[in-house]
Amino acid sequence: MLSDTLGVHHVSVVAGDPTENRRFYAETLGLRFLLRTVNFEEPFVYHLYYGDERGTPGSVLTFFTYPREEPGRVGKPDITTATLRIPADSVEFWQDRLAERGVTVDRIERFGEPILAFEDPDGTSLELVGVAADETGPTDLDAGADHPWTDESPEGSVPGEHAVRGVHGVSIRSADPYVTASLLDTFGFEIVAERAETVRYRLPDGRESTVDLLTDDAEYGKEGRGSIHHVALSVESGEQLREWRELLDERGLDVSRVKDRHFFESLYVRDGGGVLFELATERPGLGVDEREPDPGRDLVLPPWLAEDRGMIEGQLPPFDD
Repeated sequence: MLSDTLGVHHVSVVAGDPTENRRFYAETLGLRFLLRTVNFEEPFVYHLYYGDERGTPGSVLTFFTYPREEPGRVGKPDITTATLRIPADSVEFWQDRLAERGVTVDRIERFGEPILAFEDPDGTSLELVGVAADETGPTDLDAGADHPWTDESPEGSVPGEHAVRGVHGVSIRSADPYVTASLLDTFGFEIVAERAETVRYRLPDGRESTVDLLTDDAEYGKEGRGSIHHVALSVESGEQLREWRELLDERGLDVSRVKDRHFFESLYVRDGGGVLFELATERPGLGVDEREPDPGRDLVLPPWLAEDRGMIEGQLPPFDD
């Protein structure tokens, strides 16, 4: 029987320079650099992964790096913002840390939550939301259910008590909010709050991931450097993934075939509002254990690209790890 999605699996972004990207996410935000691979459709493009200590689904941000890409333009349809969880009593720490590193920060509140809004070096819209301890991970933080990364190097040190706890959710602007709302309902999201031009959806179980659906009028945007490419939601297994594909296809949605992503399987679906979602299977770890103590150091290629390693490495842009 087909069950609801489990929450955000990862969020993927179009980025620019890979070295600058690593410095910001691994050093400024203190995420663990989990995996350096390539875009399997464009193997001369880096695909970089960051997250918690173990690469747990729900903690991961990924980046396709295009150093010469033009900046994107915010508009519709668009995943406008990725929001990361931090402990509620860490908001002041992060406001000071970001300001000290030259990042412009706006402190706001949404649905009663304290939020720090800022941009990465490519212009990607990010937020840190302070949440209570029992909301920072799949279960109570004190139960040890999450695995925040504490980098011991001087340039990346974030004390464990302040470390990012995972992906809280995303904000979406659709060309047809009613169509996107219908797909969110299909995925198992429920409306939990509304305010002017924003409807909040949340999964009632699992990671309790949120989607803020923006209903304001906006011009059409353009994908480019700094754009959030897609948000991936977790499903339990490959069998469930194939059931999802059959359901989405029956409903006339633009859905891809199931793809082998080496560390998980996935499919992509673009709704009638133009928003791209991915469904991905739960396979925790991204192979981190096999690559300790520095899982992002070496380029990881799937078996079907292994024989082209020399050509691929020769065409990839410079990367200072």
